[in-house]
Amino acid sequence: MSDVPQTFAARLKQLRMKKGESLQQAADAVGISKPHFWQLEQGEGGNPTRELLERLARHYQRTVSYLIGELPEKEGEIGALFRDLGELSDPQREQVMALIQVMKKTG
Repeated sequence: MSDVPQTFAARLKQLRMKKGESLQQAADAVGISKPHFWQLEQGEGGNPTRELLERLARHYQRTVSYLIGELPEKEGEIGALFRDLGELSDPQREQVMALIQVMKKTG
């Protein structure tokens, strides 16, 4: 990926395309209209609310910081993974940690 910083609109469109979603599917997934989603991808319509940013971040498994350009993609993915780990039960987190240890050993 390029070192040129992406705008929120460009990142949003890239994530939607990467997921293979239509505008309507993406809009439905985050609870907004198709025209509103299109406006966001075009950089029009003002700034999205914090609530909408959080819904978009969850849907695309990224952080809000990544969406608004505060983090590069890799760090946004790691942040989303960390958030998801926080939602697991203690036994589930232990299983994930054990899996990570096995993966580190096997390369």
